[in-house]
Amino acid sequence: MNSFEHRFAMIDNGGRISAMRHGKRIPRLSRPADQRKALLRGLTTQLLKYGRIKTTRARASAMRKYVDKMITLAKDGSLHKRRQALGFIYEKQIVHALFAEVQDRYGERNGGYTRIIRTLPRRGDNAPMAYIELV
Repeated sequence: MNSFEHRFAMIDNGGRISAMRHGKRIPRLSRPADQRKALLRGLTTQLLKYGRIKTTRARASAMRKYVDKMITLAKDGSLHKRRQALGFIYEKQIVHALFAEVQDRYGERNGGYTRIIRTLPRRGDNAPMAYIELV
């Protein structure tokens, strides 16, 4: 094994190959995985329905990834992409409206479909709040 191969060797842990997870952090939002997924699905549905919602900054930045993915699916417009969006977004009518209007609105734009605007902290617990809106 030369020096190049030695630098990038993986560690074998009894059949499972593992490496360090640098840069793979996901926002946990203080919830178990199933609740976190349901929260992000609900927030994504609401944003696509209303165009602008107010939430905490952490939730807004975590949700941005999923909203951008749904809009990218809609830009493709195939039946497979529509079914993937229907599996994620809670309301069927929102998916149909999204697929109908996304070409006009985001046809030439390559990503960056959302904008996060910071606002005053929440009164009860001083949590940092933000508006997230579709561009």
